[in-house]
Amino acid sequence: MQNAEKDLAARTKAFARRIIRLYVALPHQPVAQVLGKQALRAGTSVGANYREADRARSKAEFISKIGDCLKESDETLYWLELLSDEQVLTPKRLAPLIQEANELVAIFVTISKRARGD
Repeated sequence: MQNAEKDLAARTKAFARRIIRLYVALPHQPVAQVLGKQALRAGTSVGANYREADRARSKAEFISKIGDCLKESDETLYWLELLSDEQVLTPKRLAPLIQEANELVAIFVTISKRARGD
């Protein structure tokens, strides 16, 4: 595994841990819990899918799993934006996670394009 790949594996795991801490800190209101569970599911899936991509047995499998990483990163971004829009948590509290989700989306778009030869 190259350094960039190790860094991305660690980065996606750190992102998952931050999402977990966010979920634990959410108020126990129905909307907060529903949106939070969606963010928790999607945000923790990014790293798991990246690990699968890293162990892909073929280029097609790698491209598919990177696509899953992109999908889950973007979905996490959506739930974080809703948590902010609905003022479940302050935009200031969510801004670093939203920024990281945006950066992960950009990274996975680039990896996907390169892997496909676009």
